[in-house]
Amino acid sequence: MNRELRLRIVSGIILAVVVLAATWFGGLGFRLLAAVIGLLVYYEWSTITDLHGRDPQGNALGWLALVLIAGATVLGESVYSIEVLAAFVAVTAIMVGIRGKSWWLPGGIFYSGLTAIALAEMRDDDLRGFVLMLFVFATVWATDIFAYFVGRAIGGPKLAPRISPGKTWSGAIGGAIAAVLAGTAVVWSFFSAEDLRIPILALVLSVCSQSGDLFESFIKRKFGVKDSSHLIPGHGGVMDRVDGLIFACFAAFLLAIVMSLTMSGETFSLGGVLLGV
Repeated sequence: MNRELRLRIVSGIILAVVVLAATWFGGLGFRLLAAVIGLLVYYEWSTITDLHGRDPQGNALGWLALVLIAGATVLGESVYSIEVLAAFVAVTAIMVGIRGKSWWLPGGIFYSGLTAIALAEMRDDDLRGFVLMLFVFATVWATDIFAYFVGRAIGGPKLAPRISPGKTWSGAIGGAIAAVLAGTAVVWSFFSAEDLRIPILALVLSVCSQSGDLFESFIKRKFGVKDSSHLIPGHGGVMDRVDGLIFACFAAFLLAIVMSLTMSGETFSLGGVLLGV
């Protein structure tokens, strides 16, 4: 086993332990993890897209937005964090329209800020939030792992050759099937269910996860970079590790919000709303 592979395995284990421990305990620890992920994603996004060189003033606003969102996330002020996100995305979009600067600025604020908010709000502090996060992790990780191995074993037509030449339709389908099985097993091990809500939701999140992977590949290919950064030894950057997770979290969070708004104005756990428990 060469040094690079050992480094990759060790750092991967450490990351998994930190994430799962924070997920288990929830509360301040998980909100802090969500905030740090949001900040690191914006750092990598702004570096890849060269926002500090293209629009230093706008990039400073971007950092201000992410610091405020991260602070509100840690404090559990979800309404404030969403308001800050909406305000800064709107203001920077207007600035870009007037000044003709980079649209990657409001895009980066939205992508990074919503990442922190979605993670923190879905975990919440109850059992349903814990199970929801395990469900999301299971669907995303199963998608990644089985898409890789099934794609290598079967091969066949490419999924998006101009964006990510290594991905195949066989891998995408294999990853989606594995996600449905893994996600359903996680939820049904905690709660009983008699409908197809969970398998369908797992399939949706798997598709979103693969879309997020392709989206990051598109960004890196556009700007000619191999890794989003070198923050994680042997693994590249944070975006390289959470690209699929981000899109899956977006989908789960926004779907839960829409569903909760239809429930007579009552307050519900997002995990309970989404999982139907």
